Amino acid sequence: MEFRHPYLPLTRADEQEMLEAIGLQHIDDLFSNIPHEFRLNRDLDICPPHTEHEVSKRVQELASKNVPMADGRAFIGAGVGIHYIPAVVTSLANRSEFVTAYTSYQPEVSQGMLQTLFEYQSLLAEILAIDVVNSSLYDMATAVGEAARMCARVVRRRSRFLVPGTMNPEHRAVLETYCRPAGMTVEAIEYDRKTGLMSISDLEGRLGEDVAGVYVENPSYLGFIESQVDEISRLAHEAGALLVAGVDILSLGLLRPPGEYGADIVVAEGQGLGSPPSFGGPLLGVFGCRMERRLVYQLPGRLVGMTRTVKEPYERGFVLTLSPREQHIRREKATSNICSNQALSAVTAAIYLSLLGPSGLQTVSEAIAYKSAYAARRLDSLAGVRAPAIGNAIWKEFVVTFTDGITVESVHQGLLERGLHGGKALHEEFPWLGESMLLSVTEVHSKEQIDRMAAAVGEIVGAGGD
Repeated sequence: MEFRHPYLPLTRADEQEMLEAIGLQHIDDLFSNIPHEFRLNRDLDICPPHTEHEVSKRVQELASKNVPMADGRAFIGAGVGIHYIPAVVTSLANRSEFVTAYTSYQPEVSQGMLQTLFEYQSLLAEILAIDVVNSSLYDMATAVGEAARMCARVVRRRSRFLVPGTMNPEHRAVLETYCRPAGMTVEAIEYDRKTGLMSISDLEGRLGEDVAGVYVENPSYLGFIESQVDEISRLAHEAGALLVAGVDILSLGLLRPPGEYGADIVVAEGQGLGSPPSFGGPLLGVFGCRMERRLVYQLPGRLVGMTRTVKEPYERGFVLTLSPREQHIRREKATSNICSNQALSAVTAAIYLSLLGPSGLQTVSEAIAYKSAYAARRLDSLAGVRAPAIGNAIWKEFVVTFTDGITVESVHQGLLERGLHGGKALHEEFPWLGESMLLSVTEVHSKEQIDRMAAAVGEIVGAGGD
C-alpha cells in the first residue's frame, strides 16, 4: 500500500532520489523498526467527502453536547479557575499581530509585542509589590520548580527546599522533577489538621544552613488563608534562606501582596487573567523577584526592558535584556531550560488587568470571597457535610467533607445527573481528609446557582448517596 499525498509536490523521482541518498529502496523501509503486527495494512475507515454545509452541521451537533463551564454549573478548580472573560479581552488578544507574533529576537520589527510584554511585566510587578517580573513561564508548577533551583543558585552550597504539606501534589511532583537533577531535596512541613496553617515549630526544626528556600502559598491549594506569612518570612530569612511565595493574583484585591511580607521570589498561575480553562491549558506561569543583582541575574526566562533616546524629542524603545541564555550563547551557563514562553497568554493577562484596573480587581476579589464563603456556609448547614473541613478564612477554594457513609463519587455522580459538576476528589491526595472534595466558587456563580448546588448536595446526602 502506498499513500500519495494530494498536496505535497514531491514527485516519484524526488522520492526515489531521497531514498537512494540514505541507502533505502522503498518508503516503507523508513518504518522497518515497527513490527508488522502493529501496522495498519488497509485503508483508513473514514467517511466519504462531505460538503462544507454538512461538515458544519455535524460539528455543531457535536458541539451542542458540550456544557459550558462559565454558566455557573461547574464548581471545580484546583488551580485552574473559571472566571468571566470580558469580550474586549478576547477581541484584542486574538488580533493577528499578537497571534502570529514569534519570539521577539529582532526588536526593530517587534516593538508592538515587546511593549505589550513590558506592560504585562509592569502590571504584575505593581500588583505583586515585587520589583521585577519576567515575560512569563509555562505554568505555576514549572515556576515553582524554577524558583527552587534559582534559590540554590543564589544561596550557594544549599540543597534543601521546604514546602507546605498542603501544596498542590501535582505542583510538588513537577518541583521534585526539577530538583532531582540538581541534587536538591524537597521536604514537606507539617501543618495543623484543623486550620491548615503551617507548623511554625516544625519549620524552625527543619531550617538550617543547608536550606536554600522556603515556599509558602497564600491562599493555599486547599483554599484557606495562611495567616502566618510574616513569621514564616522572618524565620526563613534569619536562617539565610530565600522566601518563595505562591499566590492567586485575583486574591490580591483583598490580600496583602507577597512583596509586603518579604517574599524574595513570587510565583503564580496567570490562567485566570482572561484565559479560559480549555481542558487544562494553556496556562501561564507568573514569576518575579526583588531588585537585587544576585536575584535578577539568576531569573529564568526572558525580560523585556525599556530604553529611550538620549536627546529630545525622546523616543522609547523595547528589547529583550539579560538574555545570553539557553536560546543564545553560553548554553552551559543558562539559568533555565525555558526556551519559549506563554507570550499570547501574557498578552491576554495584560489586557485583562488593564481593563479591570485597581477597583475592578478589588471588586472581583471581593465577589469571590463573599460567594465562596456563602457556599461554604450553605453546605456546612447540611447534615453529614462539613465545609470548610480545613481552615477558617477561605478564598475561592474550600474543602467539603462528607460523613455518614456518603462517598465523594456518589455526590459527584448525583451532581452530574442534576446538570452540575462538583469539585476535585481529594481522598487520594489527602487520605486523612476522608471522603472530601475541593470546591471552587468564583464571580461567575450566582446566589441562585450556589443555592441550587447546595440543595442538590442536600438531596444526594439525604438519600444516602443514591
